[in-house]
Amino acid sequence: MTTLFAERALLPHGWAHDVRIVIDEAGHIASVTADTTPGPTDEKLGSKFLLPAPANLHSHAFQRAMAGMTEYRSARHDDFWSWRTLMYSFLDILTPEQVEAIAALVYVEMQEAGYAAVGEFHYVHHQPGGVAYDNIAELSDRIFAAVADTGIGLTHLPVLYSYGGADKQPLRGGQQRFGCDLERFENLHQAASKGLGGLAADCAIGIAPHSLRATDPVQLQQLLDKFPAGPVHIHAAEQVREVDEVEAWLGARPVAWLLDNANVDQRWCLIHATQMDPAETVGLANSGAIAGLCPITEANLGDGIFNAQSYFADGGRIGVGSDSNIRISLSEELRQLEYSQRLKHRARNVLADDAASTGENLFKRVAAGTAQAMGRNSGALEEGRIADIVAIDAGDLAFCGLTEKQFLDGWIFAGDDTVVSDLWSAGRHCVRNGRHIKRESVEHRYRDVLRRLVDQI
Repeated sequence: MTTLFAERALLPHGWAHDVRIVIDEAGHIASVTADTTPGPTDEKLGSKFLLPAPANLHSHAFQRAMAGMTEYRSARHDDFWSWRTLMYSFLDILTPEQVEAIAALVYVEMQEAGYAAVGEFHYVHHQPGGVAYDNIAELSDRIFAAVADTGIGLTHLPVLYSYGGADKQPLRGGQQRFGCDLERFENLHQAASKGLGGLAADCAIGIAPHSLRATDPVQLQQLLDKFPAGPVHIHAAEQVREVDEVEAWLGARPVAWLLDNANVDQRWCLIHATQMDPAETVGLANSGAIAGLCPITEANLGDGIFNAQSYFADGGRIGVGSDSNIRISLSEELRQLEYSQRLKHRARNVLADDAASTGENLFKRVAAGTAQAMGRNSGALEEGRIADIVAIDAGDLAFCGLTEKQFLDGWIFAGDDTVVSDLWSAGRHCVRNGRHIKRESVEHRYRDVLRRLVDQI
């Protein structure tokens, strides 16, 4: 049993003082008591305040090693599609050992930024050229090794990627490392599920049909029939070209087609959805699904701006992820989300509501939304939930002069992730005094791997 005592904590009903949280041996919150006094064995957190730690719902871990390598013009018109060509070239040289080392650093950085769990949208399955490893789940197992080493929570999302583009175009080049027909995917999912059994009990598995352009209607329905429970994540409407190609093929825009044909509900997470029309925006909000937003990556790749204002107005649910991992920062994802809306609407505090400030509203929505998208019983500091908890240093300059009701605004709009002091992933105390307990060894391994990768590029 672990017991934390904090001067302040954000509970489901709002801010509370002198809060004692007991975490049981299974990593769940056994009790939460406010207006109390610390016990003799409590971990006293002083001026730090506690928040439910969100999950990072969308990650391609291997892309972290590309950060900073694509910020030059690679084509006459540089966009997502030219960036993807560079990504495929980089992917061709990655080994299983390198995938594991990169993922471990990503998961350390995520926890230091305040994320307690990750949804790994895992589409690199095979060797260059598409030949399976002797263990078809070799690269999933490498992700699991990184998770075990760093202590982060996981919802593993093996990807079904059968086609190179809309209308069942053949796989090309780097896409061959992703390629699975439905039978091959089932074998991979089964092997990955077996490997997942070696991790902590809070780790889970779902499915991820990559996108409508990488599957087809018949195959998608067969996949959903074979996996009727658990999270379903899919890229949807990230780019205008993607929308145009799907509409030309299926006669409907991607989000509209999914809403009409795929029984989209609360177990679904539509990643990006930056190219929705008003009807799709309302339909997705009413479905109960999560819009999985990745504002830093969406800005970096020129994807577009999500229809957040109208989506929120219709009760839509969101979560955030770091996608390409060019920059891993929970506070910056939320800041970028709000600032993109301010630029679009030429207004301030676009995503606030009457009950909370902009920062607090965004944070609460993301904590709840990421928990839903991950199929993870977290997202709030209350009895029975997984103990995903982040401690923030209220003594930081970002909080000078602020009341507790402004603390989340201070972190998101005036601070950065250096204010993250401690983090517990399902009760595992992985970040202490701002530094992950495995930072030194993981970083050393990553630096060695990256030196060797650069020599091959």
